[in-house]
Amino acid sequence: MNRNVNIDKLRQNKEWDVIIIGGGATGLGCGVEASTRGFKTLLLEQSDFAKGTSSRSTKLVHGGVRYLAQGDVSLVLEALKERGLLRLNAPHLVRNQSFIIPNYDWWGGPFYTIGLKVYDMMSGKLGLGPSEHISTESVMKAIPNLKKEGLNGGVIYYDGQFDDARLAINLAQTMEDNDGTPINYMKVTGLHKDHKGLINGLHAVNIETQEKFNIKAKVIINATGVFTDSIIQMDEPESKRTIIPSQGVHIILDKKFLQGDSAIMIPRTQDGRVLFAVPWHDKVVVGTTDTLMENISLEPRALPEEIDFILDTAGQYLTYQPKRSDVLSVFAGLRPLAAPDEEGEKTKEISRSHKVSVSPSGLVSITGGKWTTYRKMGEDTLDKAIMVGGLEDRPSVTAQMPIHGYVKNIDELNHLHFYGSDALRIRNMVRENPDLGELLVYPYPYMKAEVIWAVREEMARTVEDFLARRIRLLLLDARQSIEAAPIVAQIMGEELGYRRRWQKEQVEMYTTLAKEYILE
Repeated sequence: MNRNVNIDKLRQNKEWDVIIIGGGATGLGCGVEASTRGFKTLLLEQSDFAKGTSSRSTKLVHGGVRYLAQGDVSLVLEALKERGLLRLNAPHLVRNQSFIIPNYDWWGGPFYTIGLKVYDMMSGKLGLGPSEHISTESVMKAIPNLKKEGLNGGVIYYDGQFDDARLAINLAQTMEDNDGTPINYMKVTGLHKDHKGLINGLHAVNIETQEKFNIKAKVIINATGVFTDSIIQMDEPESKRTIIPSQGVHIILDKKFLQGDSAIMIPRTQDGRVLFAVPWHDKVVVGTTDTLMENISLEPRALPEEIDFILDTAGQYLTYQPKRSDVLSVFAGLRPLAAPDEEGEKTKEISRSHKVSVSPSGLVSITGGKWTTYRKMGEDTLDKAIMVGGLEDRPSVTAQMPIHGYVKNIDELNHLHFYGSDALRIRNMVRENPDLGELLVYPYPYMKAEVIWAVREEMARTVEDFLARRIRLLLLDARQSIEAAPIVAQIMGEELGYRRRWQKEQVEMYTTLAKEYILE
């Protein structure tokens, strides 16, 4: 993907079939759906792809065990099907993950065993493995540092685990592979209507150069997550709120806090939430919270009580009580939940299913949903957009379509596996220039070649783009990512043609940001 080439395409095209606003999970799902159906498709993202919520998930591709407990059977069925399809279509990013529910109550074993057997049955042929009740000895063998006192065995089940921001980049590449045009750092500033009051285009500005664009389209899709209402208000200034943001916080710990390969799932904490501890990139992701928020931001911050909740709850189950000083990074994301119909409805009770709506002027908006169902969200949204825009009705092809980077047999011991089929091209870069094989920061495996690859092929424009979303080091170890920033800035500056002043500014900006991910 080359941003300058895509901006040239934007200048040359007089009208697009479909314009998508938003480059997170939902927008990219719509972008892949539209481009693979053969429509002339443009996607505009105000920041970097997956900058917001879509890079800050629990890293799970799951049917939603707790949605089953809430009785949302249709959502679970949909999510289980999509989980299976994503595992087949992006095996380099999605893998089977065993989860253990430790039982400290006599009734827990039978209760969760029965519930998960239903979960298994609903998965059908796309299931990842059968759930079963296991003994206390088996639980301790799988997770040696779990508290043994009062343990009554457990239940093991299987779900999917993935890298969210890497999938986002691969979806943008898939879109481009199918003649779509994704562009990051392009902010939509207004909508354009014809004399009948119907939307027929939008205004946008290139954040890097301040160049302005007036762009025509047959249909516009608003897929901006927690920013959905700001686009709707460009269309209808007096419109009611459709989104209620719920904050989810995660911490990253060293793998010593979760010995073994299985994840832990605590189905009911003291305040009724679900807590996960999941292996990820040789670290452990622990979360999440579900906190109603008023303010919407691209960089939300964890509240002290959210961090205390995660640390305290984890400490109730682990032999090592994690402390603030053990946290390698803390990150927060805002879920774009559809606003509840009833006042006082708790965020964890609001359905995670998605809604597609159309305004009188023809703006198509998609709200709600989650990463697991991104493809189905794109399909449903495109079906609606085809009607609104008077486009030719073409069937979806994405259910059985490999995603960019698809490779079946991967070497998970080599970190380059998450590039999928592109890993070979990165290795060739190192073979031709061994200096590019030098590490960015010890003891992490990331190489100089990856910075160049990210700029040339993945539209990375800033040090943050690379460290936060192309290699995930900001989330894995915020302190070490600060150490890597100067060399990353130097390589990026040379690739992008920026001088030392840009490099210095990038390091300063990145350091300020990364310090917010560190608990002092």
